[in-house]
Amino acid sequence: MAASRKQAQVLARHLLKLSLVDGIVSPERVRGALAYLEKHPPAYPLVVLKTYQRLIAVELAKSHARVEYAGPLADGVLSSIEGAMAQKYGRAVTASAERNDSLLAGLRVRIADDIYDASIAGKLDALAAAV
Repeated sequence: MAASRKQAQVLARHLLKLSLVDGIVSPERVRGALAYLEKHPPAYPLVVLKTYQRLIAVELAKSHARVEYAGPLADGVLSSIEGAMAQKYGRAVTASAERNDSLLAGLRVRIADDIYDASIAGKLDALAAAV
């Protein structure tokens, strides 16, 4: 049973690889992968689908930066962040802004599992942890 679940996870990872074009999720390829699964149901289809969904969500998150800010956000900040993150990650990145007054001042940028914290609250937390 554990071997079958492992095979389901391997299949999901393989489907993810087939769903990427130049490292970016292709909606057409995702539709193709889902159509394949519909025509050829695997053992443990729920495990395959849930794993595949999680892997696709992780890939999509790598192309989106969530920018949290406390004070006013200057014009062009989001496009500057998009450019810097695109250069760092080697892929197109879109950014969206979300006000977060708990930061006190500054910015926090999250892209996938990476967090870049240039906020006063983040600096105070780091200082408190160092003491």
